[in-house]
Amino acid sequence: MKDKLKFKGPMKHFMRWPLYLSLLLVILNVLIYLVNIKAGILATFGLIVYIAAAVAVTMYHKPRVLNDLIDFANQYDALEKRMLEELALPYAILDTKGKMIWSNKVFASLTGKGQFYKKNINTIFPEITPESLPAQEEKEISELSIRLGERVYRVSMQLVTMKEMVNKVDILQDMEEEFHLIAMYLYDETELQEYIQKNEDDKLVVALAYLDNYEEALESVEEVRRSLLTALIDRKITKYFSNFDGLVRKLEKDKYFLIMRQSSLEALKEQRFHILDEVKTVNIGNEMAVTLSIGFGLNAANYLQNYEYCRIAIEMALGRGGDQVVIKNGDSITYFGGKAQQMEKTTRVKARVKAQALKEFMSTKDRVVVMGHKITDVDALGAAIGIYRAGKTLGKPVHIVVNDPTTSIRPLMAGYINNPDYEPSMFVDSSQARELVDNNTAVIVVDTNKPSYTECQDLLYMTKTIVVLDHHRRGSEVIQNAVLSYVEPYASSTCEMVAEILQYFSDDLRLRNLEADCLYAGIVIDTNNFTARSGVRTFEAAAFLRRNGADITRVRKMLRDNIESYKARAEAVRTAHIYQKCFAIAVCPSEGLESPTVVGAQAANELLNIAGVKASFVLTAYNHEVYISARAIDEVNVQVMMERMGGGGHLNIAGAQVKASVEETEQMLKDIIDQLCQEGEINQ
Repeated sequence: MKDKLKFKGPMKHFMRWPLYLSLLLVILNVLIYLVNIKAGILATFGLIVYIAAAVAVTMYHKPRVLNDLIDFANQYDALEKRMLEELALPYAILDTKGKMIWSNKVFASLTGKGQFYKKNINTIFPEITPESLPAQEEKEISELSIRLGERVYRVSMQLVTMKEMVNKVDILQDMEEEFHLIAMYLYDETELQEYIQKNEDDKLVVALAYLDNYEEALESVEEVRRSLLTALIDRKITKYFSNFDGLVRKLEKDKYFLIMRQSSLEALKEQRFHILDEVKTVNIGNEMAVTLSIGFGLNAANYLQNYEYCRIAIEMALGRGGDQVVIKNGDSITYFGGKAQQMEKTTRVKARVKAQALKEFMSTKDRVVVMGHKITDVDALGAAIGIYRAGKTLGKPVHIVVNDPTTSIRPLMAGYINNPDYEPSMFVDSSQARELVDNNTAVIVVDTNKPSYTECQDLLYMTKTIVVLDHHRRGSEVIQNAVLSYVEPYASSTCEMVAEILQYFSDDLRLRNLEADCLYAGIVIDTNNFTARSGVRTFEAAAFLRRNGADITRVRKMLRDNIESYKARAEAVRTAHIYQKCFAIAVCPSEGLESPTVVGAQAANELLNIAGVKASFVLTAYNHEVYISARAIDEVNVQVMMERMGGGGHLNIAGAQVKASVEETEQMLKDIIDQLCQEGEINQ
């Protein structure tokens, strides 16, 4: 075997150096003959002796050199295997399906498996799934983090191509197809992850806490005891956050500034902010329980932006009705609480201030364009008509954007169409509105505060004068560039808010009977005939409209349903089923109906009349989407549920639009109900 071994490359030339030198000496010997023949003969004898000696020495040492090289190669190969086997870094070889082939001693000791363990790697690390293994098309290293016992490891996996290596071996047949193995390394990153987590835990979190109804609560307490109520609330808040290493400083009589670490915030989230309920327990004879709203800001680029985040969060908490916590973490927003109904404020100062501001903005513009939300309902139309009358009082041309009138608003619109007292351009569609709006136009948005929900979102970017009037709670999506925003979740309807504004708008303003009917109809629909969300100011607004000519009989006739809608509503109620013993879920048929979403909302109201039902949900398929109408009385916050499905609304009146099938949407709804029950947000 050794006789057949031959040198190649640099070693081959090194072993032949005596031959090369002999050739050089032959040439030199020829040159000597040319100079002197006797000297040439003498040199020839010396050359013969040299060649004989060189051949003898080469033949003698060549086998010994080969033996030494073979011994070195064997020792080097054994050393290399030993180094790989005893490598301090855990190392293993897998096939492309994740089956173990071999591992070094450190890997075997770490996992408690033998070096030749032959089962799949996911039997050791369940986190390593077939999808996480490196694909043959990808040349990049696949990495993921796993936990083994108390340690955290970064797993690095890379494909190793075996084709070229096998083809170089003479005893194996050349391979035509690619053959791969996976080399896997484990890097211990426990300490690194601990430092990263500690850095995250120690990040600064700032917050603002406001007492929602401080003034109203004090009014229900004797004057001599008011200071005691304030002291008890201060002590409760300070002690609670001090237990979580938080610093509390009082800014004003009803406002607090908080600083804490992010780890403290995580602990508060686990307890779901018990402080919201604890503050309500402070009672020294006050008839009204005190509620608290908190806004947190974190993970901004700097401390100043963190404060800006918490300011946005507290405004959102107050805009959503208070008694809740809003956390703004970068671009994400999380909500906690919000179970209590917001108390209606008896003062109309805010309405008067907003009315004067609205008048000033409308007076400085050449034209007014009013729009509500998509699929305009009675409340949106009534509020728009109220703004129409305000604009006409100022002598401004006013246009209302309505794209596709539903059957619920057509009877109301019929009184204005072809009426000589109203311009033909009173109602316009989106394309006409785009031609009308410019920088000298005031755009008034009613009954929604989400830009994507408006009848024509493009109008919001065509003028700088935008006013928002709405009674829905704010979500993460809001109209950002509004010069005037009047959002009051306590109001029963936008028509109620507009009716209040009209009373302070101008002494010359006079509503016509037809306009008062529309505003009154909006209140009737949103309060379900004054049975839901009706407060003192709701009835005062209704009284104002009655004084201006609103007729209950006319309104009732305009709001009557046709026989198809009535049957569809009855069918939805008939096919409803009870989930989790207290949630009524139904599907409203939409075939043959012009406004199936309105029928769905009516069916949801009807289902609340069933004993034991805490909330009702009616799903209606319409325009390749599923519309959900959610209703509750006072035990369940349906707004939180609908927000998780991309919608929103009020605590007891909410809705959402989902691009999925009815069956998929129903399952999503049930999953959310189950999740909220597990989190303790819903008490069954």
